Amino acid sequence: MALETEIKLSLPASAARRLPAHGLLADSKPLRQKLVNTYYDTPDRRLQRKRVAVRYRQKGTEWLLTVKSDAPSPGGLAQRSEWEAPGQPGDFDFAHVDNPKLRRFLESVTPELVPLFTTDFTRNFWVVVPQAGTRIEVALDRGKIVAGERQEPICEVELELLEGEVAALFTAAVSLQSDLPLHPEGASKAERGYRLASAEALVPNKATDVRLEMGMTSIAVFRSTAFSCLSQLQGNERGLRESNAPEFIHQARVAMRRLRSAIRLWRPLLPEEYVNNFDPRWRTLANQLGDTRNWDVFITEILPPISKAFPDHSDLQRLVGQAMSHLAGCRKAAQEVMTSPTYSQLLLEFTAATVALEESKKPPLTVFAPRSLNKRAKRVAALALETRDSDPEARHALRVALKRLRYALEFFAPLFPARRLQRYHQSAAGLLDLLGRMNDNVVAEQLAVAAQPGHHSDLVRAWLAGRNDLMLGQLAALLGDFLSHQPPWEHG
Repeated sequence: MALETEIKLSLPASAARRLPAHGLLADSKPLRQKLVNTYYDTPDRRLQRKRVAVRYRQKGTEWLLTVKSDAPSPGGLAQRSEWEAPGQPGDFDFAHVDNPKLRRFLESVTPELVPLFTTDFTRNFWVVVPQAGTRIEVALDRGKIVAGERQEPICEVELELLEGEVAALFTAAVSLQSDLPLHPEGASKAERGYRLASAEALVPNKATDVRLEMGMTSIAVFRSTAFSCLSQLQGNERGLRESNAPEFIHQARVAMRRLRSAIRLWRPLLPEEYVNNFDPRWRTLANQLGDTRNWDVFITEILPPISKAFPDHSDLQRLVGQAMSHLAGCRKAAQEVMTSPTYSQLLLEFTAATVALEESKKPPLTVFAPRSLNKRAKRVAALALETRDSDPEARHALRVALKRLRYALEFFAPLFPARRLQRYHQSAAGLLDLLGRMNDNVVAEQLAVAAQPGHHSDLVRAWLAGRNDLMLGQLAALLGDFLSHQPPWEHG
């Protein structure tokens, strides 16, 4: 088995001709290959569900049977297990796969394997030696993915580490990105091919469980957590750029909130320069998407019940029209942010810095996790005492603190008894949902004024005030329920 380490970067076709002139490649002679890869799976996509890719690659007159783990590529970084051996299409001999469990699985599905899609591209590549002991292959792939009658273009740069440290790979990628519009890609060619073959509509990408294994250091768990957040964020990029569906921008903002919560949670163990560099940059990016999310909620959740109750109210009809206009402008700005060089650079630089974080066995995770959770729980308890009235600022502070506690619980979930964690988490989720709806109410009042400056609708204000009164009546009960639960990290 070989471990393949590479960085994948998309590149606009109009900029591809500029790559060979970059200083990093100037002293290297390019080579050229035509590569045609056919990917196989069972009709029910069992390989895809296991995140395993099987392909036959035609490389000149040679055919290679390749098995790869199709792991996520946060920030463009892909580190995958790979098994490759000569073969002939239609002949699936997996004797070269030295993972017994994986080999048995592949052999069990061999009779059902069928071709699903093809990647057909020309690769121009250079082998560069930026320093002694380091060799990097820089490849420019241009071609297409084909699945039946559907096609999708390929234009991307791959940097594969042939020898040396991962840091050198990032140094080369950052150097290329400083002169070219390169964006770190989270989806592999195989993942894009599966989506094309299935004609799947884009769906919002939600948070997944963080990988946490025995023996991991606290910094290793942070790295796993941060990369999980990046995967969620990048899983929503395309939907955010190409559609107007509100959930894509919502999930992108959730990913950034989770990421910032992780940075703050691990702050005592992280280099000060790391925190001071990246936390403000992620905050700025999240804020740039915030207006779009607020208008989405206003239009899809706040206004519909009012419009249903008063369908012919002229003030309401004008308000809806103005709100839609504001949303369109904000969405365009958000889409521009997610296609900007600033965002692409942040992804690559953050991934590089996170990979480079030094490991330490102290403090052990079993000490760090409860200590961090206690700190956040005490903060929530203190703020809860200030939210029994109608003060929006106090409720907002509690909501933020409670979110940070909930995210921390999710990051550390495997450390605690599942049943006790579930009860605590459900109680927190109920309180957070109510606080979120109350916050939406406050924001809605502000947006109603922004949509029609100088014109205040008594109808909308009265509706929001009534809704707020109802929710205030529920707040004390939910606060009491949450505070009555024993934290799952405490024994007894």
